[in-house]
Amino acid sequence: MTSHVFGRSSAARPVAVRGEGCFIFDRDGKAYLDGSGGAAVSCLGHSDPDVRAAVHGQLDDLAFAHTGFFTSDAAETLSDLLIEHAPAGIDRAYLLSGGSEAVEAALKLARQYFLEIGEPGRHRVIARRQSYHGNTLGALAAGGNAWRREKYAPMLVETTHIEPCFEYRYRDDAESSPAYGQRAANALEDEIQRLGPDSVMAFIAEPVVGATAGAVPAVESYFKRIREICDKYGVLLILDEVMCGMGRTGTLFACEQDGISPDIVTIAKGLGAGYMPIGAMLCSDTIYDAIANGSGSFQHGHTYHGHPLAAAAGAAVLKAILDRDLLTRVKAQGALLAEMLDSRFGQHPHIGDLRGRGLFRGIELVADRADKTCFDPARKIHLKVKAAAMQEGLICYPAGGTVDGKHGDHVLLAPPYIISDDELEMLVTRLGRAIDTAIAQ
Repeated sequence: MTSHVFGRSSAARPVAVRGEGCFIFDRDGKAYLDGSGGAAVSCLGHSDPDVRAAVHGQLDDLAFAHTGFFTSDAAETLSDLLIEHAPAGIDRAYLLSGGSEAVEAALKLARQYFLEIGEPGRHRVIARRQSYHGNTLGALAAGGNAWRREKYAPMLVETTHIEPCFEYRYRDDAESSPAYGQRAANALEDEIQRLGPDSVMAFIAEPVVGATAGAVPAVESYFKRIREICDKYGVLLILDEVMCGMGRTGTLFACEQDGISPDIVTIAKGLGAGYMPIGAMLCSDTIYDAIANGSGSFQHGHTYHGHPLAAAAGAAVLKAILDRDLLTRVKAQGALLAEMLDSRFGQHPHIGDLRGRGLFRGIELVADRADKTCFDPARKIHLKVKAAAMQEGLICYPAGGTVDGKHGDHVLLAPPYIISDDELEMLVTRLGRAIDTAIAQ
């Protein structure tokens, strides 16, 4: 039968009909272990009774009320819960429908903040190469992934990109990890000075880089130095935790492990756990007060932002993460997954790096382990891994262009926080077969 769905590509996909725990089942009854939570989304698995009950209950009371006229108990509850557990100084939550919307809101808020405080010359954004911040035009402009930007480059607002903090690829052999972190961070100061400090409004970065580089954490000293530089020049620090936040790395906010607080932070994916589309942009009281005491309104908005049904789902997900002590579980299962990956791939001739935090893990594939040479991009190794994994009954998140947007292949893993020891073993076993099959092809 001909499909009228405009999909991500013209390739045919299995029809998903049911989810249970860490598995999705297709129309033919085949079970797929969700080893990546889709795209680091399904943190609670696919059939959580508390989240389902919360959505049903909210639907019975109120499905929608436009934020131009009302707030809602659901939105207030979720916002209170987020701010209670947010990094120091973060005081307001702006609820949206996903990560790209959250990043767009963050960029617009940064610009309006400087208008409100009388610094209209600040408009430039600095980001990092090989980061991804969303697919709307503003978020895409901030992102530093070459192939995602290429088709739309003439439509994108100018953004400058500095080298990422990517230890496996960029730390010199004779350089200590802390020294490398300082050097990588100092690239931000160099770029601010090059552009002119009075023109820069924000620096945006993922604490752990997700889709475009494969769970790349910053080295220990990096973000503390970044925070110092932003403070020195009055630049807002925006942390994009759309993929790495909401417990994925073992703390509710990934930046907790870096010992800093941002001025603005974006979240999504794990916030809704796939039960409803929801994201949020959180900001400091300093930023909020500048607008509240100035023009009085943020010149931005979407029809579905603050949606009660989505907010009820988000609150239920967040309560589940906190009340069930799933952060502790993420740390334990993440450590176990790291051990299993090291046992299976640590000496693999075509695995260059194993990295990540918590249940957010990346595997970088290389043609030559000794000199880190990438596979020829024409081989599309990442796509072959994905296809082979699906045949094995495993959902994982491979991607290409890991190093520079063209070269490099990696696999991203982000399983549900509830994953069992046996399911982790199944994940690694199936992934091992899929990688070996793809390379052999």
